[in-house]
Amino acid sequence: MKRPFQISYLAIIFAILYLPILIVVVFSFNNSQRSLLWHGFTWHWYQILFQDHDIFITVGHSLSIGLLASTIATILGAIATITLYRYRFAGRHLINMLLFLLIIVPDLILAIGWLLMFLFIHIPLGFWSLLIAHSSFCIPFVFVTVNSRIVQLNKYLIEAARDLGAGETRILLQILLPLLMPALLAGWLLSFTLSIDDTIISYFVTGPEYQTLPLKIYALVKVGMNPEINALCSIILLFTIAIVFLVYQFTIKRPSRLVGHAK
Repeated sequence: MKRPFQISYLAIIFAILYLPILIVVVFSFNNSQRSLLWHGFTWHWYQILFQDHDIFITVGHSLSIGLLASTIATILGAIATITLYRYRFAGRHLINMLLFLLIIVPDLILAIGWLLMFLFIHIPLGFWSLLIAHSSFCIPFVFVTVNSRIVQLNKYLIEAARDLGAGETRILLQILLPLLMPALLAGWLLSFTLSIDDTIISYFVTGPEYQTLPLKIYALVKVGMNPEINALCSIILLFTIAIVFLVYQFTIKRPSRLVGHAK
């Protein structure tokens, strides 16, 4: 009696979570433009999607911002994590707390804050404002990811390296970075996903000439649902699954192999 109840409960939970996603994917193949009834299988909407030049431009914008922002956030997040772990200085705990605090600050507040700052210092809204904003809100996620790994390291490794004559640069390049590489990869992939998916902050800090993919989808949805949107969302879903698979491969399944190779 207990097992059927557990199976039913899990089935209901997974249906609530994944049924809307499944509906989007299924109706991307529906041979009808507006109807919510099934009218047959077709690749027509994917063909239209791949012929849409504006979509490819916005995809290029999102990819360029995502790649640059995630790279910058990973570098700065790694520097912050290693600095707070290795050194003791006044305000260290405050900085640590502020980095964690940025994760729970609502995106709307961050978006308005960045918008006011860009207007105050006269930075035009567009590529650079979007890159700065995306890099900033990704840094705390990189910090949390790398920090969860660095606190598990054996602190005597650094002391042993010092006893053997290793300098700070060598400790960083040959000990810390190889051991932190799985977490750095996870932080980069997480930042890239967050940047690609962001809508609220992008809506406030980008200009009319530089539109990202989530904003493009939002604009299309406002004029009515179209199966082309379903096709686009299905491709984004496939892309997201690939990123999750990479995170799993590098951070869960093969972390020891990566560390061993780095050594």
